[in-house]
Amino acid sequence: MQEPISGADPRDHLERSLTLLDATMLVVASVIGAGIFFTPGRVAELLPHPGWIMAAWIVGGLVSLVGALANAELGAMFPRAGGDYVYLREGVHPLAGFLVGWFSFFGIYAGTIAALAAAFAAALASRLGLGDDAILPLAIGVTLLLSLVNFLGVRWGALANNLTSLVKLGALLAFAILGPLVGEGDLTRLFAASADARDTASWPSLAAFGMAMSPVLFSYLGWNASVYVASEIREPGRNLPRSLFLGLFLCSGIYLLVNGVYLFALPLETLRGVPDAGEAAARALFGGLGGRLLGAFVMLSVLGTLNAMVLVGPRIVYAMALDGLFFRGADRVSAAYRTPGIAIAVQALLSVLLLVLLRSFPSALDFTTFAIVLASMADVVALFRLRRLQPERERPYRAWGYPLLPALYFVANAAVAVALLVGRPYECGISLALLALGLPFYVLFARRKGPGGATPGGNSSVM
Repeated sequence: MQEPISGADPRDHLERSLTLLDATMLVVASVIGAGIFFTPGRVAELLPHPGWIMAAWIVGGLVSLVGALANAELGAMFPRAGGDYVYLREGVHPLAGFLVGWFSFFGIYAGTIAALAAAFAAALASRLGLGDDAILPLAIGVTLLLSLVNFLGVRWGALANNLTSLVKLGALLAFAILGPLVGEGDLTRLFAASADARDTASWPSLAAFGMAMSPVLFSYLGWNASVYVASEIREPGRNLPRSLFLGLFLCSGIYLLVNGVYLFALPLETLRGVPDAGEAAARALFGGLGGRLLGAFVMLSVLGTLNAMVLVGPRIVYAMALDGLFFRGADRVSAAYRTPGIAIAVQALLSVLLLVLLRSFPSALDFTTFAIVLASMADVVALFRLRRLQPERERPYRAWGYPLLPALYFVANAAVAVALLVGRPYECGISLALLALGLPFYVLFARRKGPGGATPGGNSSVM
């Protein structure tokens, strides 16, 4: 029988079976997906010089690192399923926790699963020579298959993540090394501004840099994936912070190397606006075969991220259901497989419904970045409030640089949020509308709980 963990939820029946490697590879699988291939063209559109492009990716990694410092303290304090839902519930208010959990599940995880499944299915159908009519059945099939794999045990889902993540890291590292060694490129492209910027100042405006941070931060999304499965990580006080830092270190290093290869392979004028920088760079470096091989790798990368999303998402509503703030039954754990089976099924059905409605990969994902930026700011508020409200609580890890670095992290995210509001008001409006949609459901669930309101007190059961 496992030892009780300080800060763990006694109602949580999930099994602690994830190792440091599992948790780290979950971060890698969540971060490295389609973003590193599809977003660099948009970043190059907004920034006039390779130096600023690389600076944006460095800033994105540093911003994520400071967020990881805060989440490492919060996750080690509360090694529970649910991630920032728990931190905001404990440090701010149950309503704040519910709203971030609500949007994370419905807007980010289920929506991203549907989008990734559609993207994967479209690429697979093209390679198999199938028509557009095959995309929806393939997307539904891969969603249900990965949901089944994760229902059959967290170890199976973790094994799939470990394998795909190691393949991702190896393939991208080989691309970054072999590209400059054997491919045809130009090293001076890493230092030359675009032709239309040479006669003007190559410094971007603050608004342009802030807008460029949207696709960069979107590409880093998932760096906090391990906090959502904290109740299943062995020795979470030690392994959870390490998984965040190791995973982010690997992803940041790969991102900088790969973007350097993009700039080496393609003139900045060509990179600007290219929909798939990875395939374009591979074709430029290695010819048509390189482009085809990179295209196949992108499919594998998307599949790995899709599996990570399927694994993480159900833990959010599982934690909410433990507190009585979600539909009954979502807190049940399979006796045979020790997984939140009902929550996994709910996520699968919701993703299939979104697939039927959307049918294709969404073209605008700024609303997701905006929501994550708001959630990141809320995490910092929770960190400061918990330091004040619960100073004696055990903290296996304390955020380095507190209070200066968390405060700067909050300001940086606020600046990105303002830039997004100004530049992408429609997408940001969708985020705010979806958050507001959670309010009546919170009232419903809180009333169902009775006088206790939204305070913890649900009862988990084993199926």
